[in-house]
Amino acid sequence: MLTTQLPDVLELFKTLADPSRLRMVSWLAEREQTTTELAERLALSEPTVSHHIARLHAAGLLRLRMAGNQRFYRLNPDRMTRLRAYVAEIDKPWEEPADLVNDRSWIEALPFSADDKKVLAEYTHNGRLRRFPNKEKRWLIILRWLATLFEPERRYTEREVNTVLAQVHADVAALRRDLIDFGFLRRERGGGDYWLTPEDEAPAR
Repeated sequence: MLTTQLPDVLELFKTLADPSRLRMVSWLAEREQTTTELAERLALSEPTVSHHIARLHAAGLLRLRMAGNQRFYRLNPDRMTRLRAYVAEIDKPWEEPADLVNDRSWIEALPFSADDKKVLAEYTHNGRLRRFPNKEKRWLIILRWLATLFEPERRYTEREVNTVLAQVHADVAALRRDLIDFGFLRRERGGGDYWLTPEDEAPAR
């Protein structure tokens, strides 16, 4: 395991170090559920369950599906595969990556505020996402950066979208889904082409 993966390993382990969240992971592996359903099963208030969902989602462990005003959550199998890989290597020596030098020139070239650039510097290494922020405000900054990787007015297939996102993080499904759910990317009905949301319709910056 690489030392640069340590923050992501810690984030996943910290997120799962809670009995309620562990139960939710088990249940959401079976089928998708709403916050209300999970609150009833856990005998907790919906705000408390929403907090747990936010932690799991920020760690990339959940996928979200919108149906009208309802939010349905289910476990992200790709992220679970990554977690299992971490556990399988937990007793092996840690290795330093070949590219120890962290080039941040690409961050400075972005038309972002100084505070947003600090967030990007904290969560990336040489243009790759090291871990998922657990706060939505920071996650939105990451998503806004990811949106800059796509060309305006160009149509992308899902495979092309995945190719772009794979340069940033292995969990392309989670990144692609959140780019859509938070309004940075649009997708044709029926799972067709993807395209960058027009600037005048994009989420507030």
